[in-house]
Amino acid sequence: MSAWVLPDHVADVLPSEARHIEELRRELLDTARGYGYELVIPPLLEHLESLLTGTGEALDLQTFKLVDQLSGRTLGLRADTTPQVARIDAHLLGRTALTRLCYCGPVLHTRPARPHATREPLQLGAEIYGHAGPEADLEILQLALDCLSAGRAGGLQVDLADARIVNRLLRDEVLSDQLRHDIHAALARKDASALSGLCKAISSESREGLLALLGLYGDLSVLDLAASRLPAYPEISEALAQMRWLASQIPDVAVSFDLGDSRGYAYYSGMRFAIYAQDASDALARGGRYDGVGAVFGHRIDRDRPAVGFSLDLKELVAAVKPLPLRAAIRAPWGSSASLRSAIASLRSRGETVVCVLPGHESEIDEFHCDRELVEAAGQWLVQAL
Repeated sequence: MSAWVLPDHVADVLPSEARHIEELRRELLDTARGYGYELVIPPLLEHLESLLTGTGEALDLQTFKLVDQLSGRTLGLRADTTPQVARIDAHLLGRTALTRLCYCGPVLHTRPARPHATREPLQLGAEIYGHAGPEADLEILQLALDCLSAGRAGGLQVDLADARIVNRLLRDEVLSDQLRHDIHAALARKDASALSGLCKAISSESREGLLALLGLYGDLSVLDLAASRLPAYPEISEALAQMRWLASQIPDVAVSFDLGDSRGYAYYSGMRFAIYAQDASDALARGGRYDGVGAVFGHRIDRDRPAVGFSLDLKELVAAVKPLPLRAAIRAPWGSSASLRSAIASLRSRGETVVCVLPGHESEIDEFHCDRELVEAAGQWLVQAL
């Protein structure tokens, strides 16, 4: 095998794409900062028990493990940053007031999340801790939409669901962990035959409600249909009302509903959303409510805080949108004169990109597409159009 061959689903990021990713990273983090979110940078690896606390089996299977040569303990390379941010809120910051945090960094997956996906996403996200009301749900949803808009993603559509619906239908049922997992998997696949067989041992009301969920997807009329076909539990009624309210708050965005979508059931506790863009094969951003995610990291009951957030993969976003136009650059000659170096330093201090042409490389490809050049005229260095 050639020494330069990389592992499957791992790739180098070359200059043009890297520039696009970096520009979007800055723009999206600035968008989050505009909402009042503070940046945190969790470590890439942690003790495995800390990294996987409260996350469920799916994240465990996606996590690379290794042995720490200093302590002999098992470490994990993070597959998701959200649990780390929850740890920071619960154990390090320890605030009782509302906390807004954002992050951006690589995560590693043992397997690609879907065909052709990278195993090294660049995950960007934001979280709100300390507010249980739908106002925080709306803020996170709006921030996610604004981030995708800042990334030039067009034709956005929001798909809403709520974990409380399925959770309430199954709450009073005595189920093994495996059976519960299989029921959620059948719902996610919309497999009526499998779901009917799995639900034989549960109450008729819950069984009928679960089977009804298979057809409860589409536009706003789905919520009216759900109100007539699902049991009138307060939790379900509240979930339907809050989804209706959320949809009303983003009138300029297309909204759909999929009440049987139970992906991430071991993690989400309430509203959850996925945002799609025109011509994108998969969601560009996902998020929702996961109350109590930080409780496992704190030693006090007040760390059982409400939480809601979203995340996206910057690499995936870059692949789904048009490349950004390159910022105009200035070509300059190479030289050792003080006046030339001063002119170049002055331009760079004002934010200009100045590319010095080294001797013998005058005819090579211009990666920055310089549209101006620095020339000397009457003893002065001036910028003129090419």
